[in-house]
Amino acid sequence: MKKRTVLLLPLLAVSFILNAQTLVTESVVKSLANLMNENYVYPDYGKEMYELLTGKLNKGEYNQYKTKKELAEILDKDLKSVINDKHIRVSYNPGRAESIMNRDPNGGRAPLNNFGFNEVKFLENNIGYLDLRGFADIRFAEEVAAEAMDELILADALIFDLRQNGGGSPSMIRFISSYIFGDDPVHLNTFYWRPSDSYSETWTNPDFASQRKPDIPVFVLTSDYTFSAAEEFTYNLKHMERATIIGEVTGGGAHPGGPTVFEGGFIVNIPRGRAINPVTKTNWEGVGVVPHIITSKEEALEKAIELAKVTLNTN
Repeated sequence: MKKRTVLLLPLLAVSFILNAQTLVTESVVKSLANLMNENYVYPDYGKEMYELLTGKLNKGEYNQYKTKKELAEILDKDLKSVINDKHIRVSYNPGRAESIMNRDPNGGRAPLNNFGFNEVKFLENNIGYLDLRGFADIRFAEEVAAEAMDELILADALIFDLRQNGGGSPSMIRFISSYIFGDDPVHLNTFYWRPSDSYSETWTNPDFASQRKPDIPVFVLTSDYTFSAAEEFTYNLKHMERATIIGEVTGGGAHPGGPTVFEGGFIVNIPRGRAINPVTKTNWEGVGVVPHIITSKEEALEKAIELAKVTLNTN
């Protein structure tokens, strides 16, 4: 009897661990399915994600993944199989999850160096150049942004280099744009938000700018890395005929949202809204922003400088 008891204990322990893993998996999948069904910007796709995840769960297909990281990776893949929305991201990262829960303004990620204002300089012919690596929230970055733009607006032409810009906040788009439009507010974009079934608008604010130059030549450099808010800035200026876009077709992400922590250290970025441009009545989701002049990202700056010189000499 003693030997049988010794043999049974490990089996019971293994059974207990497997049951616990199954319960965790079930809780994670159900939570994610509900979040997408209730919040994803397009209800039909949200429902389809819900049905896919719960269907696979009921068949036991998620039980084969033994680590939380593996589970997060397959869930990310499954959601994107319904719609290839690049703003959808599922991960398992307890450290970042804790930062998000503590309302870290950077969402648990490393902060942008100098709030994304990587380089401000003047090129020949008084061409202002800004290498902007991200659109930081203006609440935290106004001092840096104002210093940079107050200097750059003194140029005779402007180049915004967004080739290494993965996006950020519409508030910075609004701030920068206020320098290159006139004295009257300009409607930049409208957002529809699924959870509240509401709309919001962004407009330039002339009071933000120390000086406004609605006629200064503007050039925007893009790459296939240019994404989200960086695409909005580019798309806005392109369709308002306010800038010449040079470089590569951008990444194609027009559904804003934000990270949601669920079931401990799991994080999902849920696209809860969509951009509606006031000119085109649509956006760049899935297709990106097509430049006026398509060239490699490596050649884009040289081409912009060349065109800026021609424009200034013509004027």
